[in-house]
Amino acid sequence: MKPIVPDWPAPARVKSLMTTRAGGVSLAPWGGLNLGDHVGDDPARVAANRSRLRERLPAEPGWLRQVHSAHAVEVGREPNPEADASFTRETGQVCAVLTADCLPVLFCDRAGSVVAAAHAGWRGLAGGVLEATVAAMQAPPGEILAWMGAAIGPQAFEVGDEVRQAFVNRHPEAGAAFVPHAPGKWLADIYQLARIRLGHAGVQAIHGGGRCTFSEADSFYSYRRDGVTGRMASLIWLEQTVRSLP
Repeated sequence: MKPIVPDWPAPARVKSLMTTRAGGVSLAPWGGLNLGDHVGDDPARVAANRSRLRERLPAEPGWLRQVHSAHAVEVGREPNPEADASFTRETGQVCAVLTADCLPVLFCDRAGSVVAAAHAGWRGLAGGVLEATVAAMQAPPGEILAWMGAAIGPQAFEVGDEVRQAFVNRHPEAGAAFVPHAPGKWLADIYQLARIRLGHAGVQAIHGGGRCTFSEADSFYSYRRDGVTGRMASLIWLEQTVRSLP
């Protein structure tokens, strides 16, 4: 495994990572560390990949049934819930989302008391999944940090008029995140769209972004590029606080 470790000023007890396709046992077209159990890969190979990931974690991740919603749940309340974001205040509970072009966003507060993970494709992003995640954390938005993992880049993310309109209708400044590409088609910057939505939710400390799942084929899975493909995971959790002796 060669995961990406977020570079952000999170408290010491906040741990996080995003997997790449390196280090797994899946064969083509899922070649590498595919962690998605719903994409047609051999279940035994997915289980082996998840076992390799589990070695780096304090517990089994709280996997979600992602449906491009704006629903956030607390990790551990129920197994495999239908949601696109999760949060926890409990030590050792692991929030996780799977992506292969959609934007994963990890969250924590400056006090290190709550963490969250969100899956933001354009539907979830337009529907308010990031805002719902911030609200579920029940921390002052100004005290929340966000980290954006790898997603499809602005040179590859072609969308139609309806997608642009969904964002511009809510926030007119979102128009700047779309570049004309063809009649009725636009190239969208999902990172910029996420920054706009987070900013309106009161989150100003936004880190990460800039990688492109579509163009970096050796590192990332991309549904837009390959169709049948694997999934990366973005995960975050709280470690036990170690108190120094007097």
